[in-house]
Amino acid sequence: MKENPIRSLPGIPFLLGVLVVAILAVWLFVTGARQDPATGAPSVPLLLGGVLLGVVALLSLIGLYTVQPNQSAVLSLFGKYIGTVKDNGLRWNNPFYSKRKISLRIRNFESGRLKVNELDGSPIEIAAVIVWQVVDSAEAVFNVDDYESFVHIQSESALRAMASSYPYDQHEDGQIALRSHPQEISQHLQEQIAERLGKAGVDVIEARISHLAYAPEIAQAMLQRQQANAVIAARTRIVAGAVGMVEMALAELQKNGVVQLDEERKAQMVSNLLVVLCGERGTQPIVNTGSIY
Repeated sequence: MKENPIRSLPGIPFLLGVLVVAILAVWLFVTGARQDPATGAPSVPLLLGGVLLGVVALLSLIGLYTVQPNQSAVLSLFGKYIGTVKDNGLRWNNPFYSKRKISLRIRNFESGRLKVNELDGSPIEIAAVIVWQVVDSAEAVFNVDDYESFVHIQSESALRAMASSYPYDQHEDGQIALRSHPQEISQHLQEQIAERLGKAGVDVIEARISHLAYAPEIAQAMLQRQQANAVIAARTRIVAGAVGMVEMALAELQKNGVVQLDEERKAQMVSNLLVVLCGERGTQPIVNTGSIY
């Protein structure tokens, strides 16, 4: 069901008219209640006129309602949707219309910390902040029972589905991960939530991850694995650089003819240089004052 904007009448003129009619009804009733000097009985026509005007004034008063800024009023008549009023201020419509106020303001909520398994099967804790707004009042009222509860439940469901679709850490180049690609993850989450909430007349303005961590029972093990990966990556880079330096040293020695080394001495030199370049601590050199042979 799509929103159908309808007109509403200004409420101030109707309020003034209701006051005039109410005063006239009271005057007629009081006048009619007085005994007629000729007959000694109250004036029935005046009494009936006062009662009738009082009923009219009461019904007109029921038709008045207020609409705040960034708010809409969904009108229905005996279960049939009539339309939506977004004009601010005191308004008037058919007094038999039922009116439900819907806030159009931007709202947000933070999901609780959900415990889910990411793509690799490791348990993680994740939470998100969702910024949303009602854009179709009729759909929000008639398509779902409680649109606020619907937003909360569907957002958490989309967050669970998204978290299980990506790994926590990036294992390959170009792979999207929860921790390393926050922008892409937030965009995907926003699209998933918007798709689920589209039928409820809700627009998702922003969705972003507010908490992301491994579950407590594996947090220490995952930290050790991250540290091991970092050490391996650092060692790999150090070894690659050391091999390049050794190759350069041997090439320069051979090019300039500084010294001629046989294969055994070359191997010993390579071993010594790798120990010096790849060692964690500074090495203590031993100066050979005799022949190298």
